[in-house]
Amino acid sequence: MPATDTVHIHLSDDRNYEIRIGSGLLNEPASWQGLPKAAAAVIVSNETVAPLYAERLRERLLAVYKRVDLVVLPDGEQHKGWESLNRICDHLLGEALDRKTVLFALGGGVIGDMTGFAAAIYMRGVPFVQVPTTLLAQVDSSVGGKTAINHPLGKNMLGAFYQPERVIADLDTLDTLPDRELRAGLAEVIKYGPIADAAFLCWIEDNLDALLSRDKAVLGYAVRRSCEIKADVVGQDEKEQGLRAILNFGHTIGHAIESGLGYGEWLHGEAVACGMVLAADLSQRMGLMPADFVERLQTLIERAGLPVKPPRLGADRYLQLMRVDKKAEAGAIRFVLIEALGQAGLHSVPDALIVETLAAHGAA
Repeated sequence: MPATDTVHIHLSDDRNYEIRIGSGLLNEPASWQGLPKAAAAVIVSNETVAPLYAERLRERLLAVYKRVDLVVLPDGEQHKGWESLNRICDHLLGEALDRKTVLFALGGGVIGDMTGFAAAIYMRGVPFVQVPTTLLAQVDSSVGGKTAINHPLGKNMLGAFYQPERVIADLDTLDTLPDRELRAGLAEVIKYGPIADAAFLCWIEDNLDALLSRDKAVLGYAVRRSCEIKADVVGQDEKEQGLRAILNFGHTIGHAIESGLGYGEWLHGEAVACGMVLAADLSQRMGLMPADFVERLQTLIERAGLPVKPPRLGADRYLQLMRVDKKAEAGAIRFVLIEALGQAGLHSVPDALIVETLAAHGAA
């Protein structure tokens, strides 16, 4: 893999941007050149990531911006709400920063989502840059312009579609990622195989041990291929009117697990991994896929050290939570199901079939 890979996002109205993937990109001056001009920049990070990388990023940005501020938020999905969002906005307003101010999201998916949402709403929109430091954020949440905060009644229910100016995915930041977070990120990598690329699923199976051991070349390819798939989908359907929904494979039950247990109890990727197992089961029950596909996917997820057994919340609670899902329509619960290996679609699934799947996996 070359020192830097670049994946391009092409949107319908010529709003294009780059995802840069490689080692050492935080220190590379070219990473920060050609961005919108402004008097000030604001780095938004959390208590875990800021001590590791914020000063390094600040030093690089001071070569471009006269002033670079830092806002440090609490770490964790449980803090992805109004209070943290307001802390970003309080800083922007309290320092009287203008509408050209550029925000930099330095952290995982939670920081990226909240910083992007703050950028979308501050003065009706200021530029922002994604600097993802987790595998999950590098392969999924930093790409495509979905921004949001959680609400007690549903995950990511308050937000906006708002694209970054650039994504800088420095693979070296994965060196400090805890094993649990790395495994959670692999869930989103695995997702891309069944929904869009059967050959990539085979590659993941063959290279899983190298991914878990943090082989940089293998991680680099996983990030690049994941971003290529997502870029292609987002380019065709930026605001999730149809095709983009396939990127939510495993997320309907996954989000229900996160909401039902309380945000932060399971990591997002852990919940999605379990959700994919149950969505694969539903794909079989709907007559779309054979049983050996369900077994194959479950085996891979177990090998990655991710959960395949959902928490026992009860069928009624799961159904209640899933009706709040953004894909639900007129009360019907809709799932991304696998129609053929490498192909997915959105399907309304009868409650009775959902209850059967939940019961079969001990969740009801």
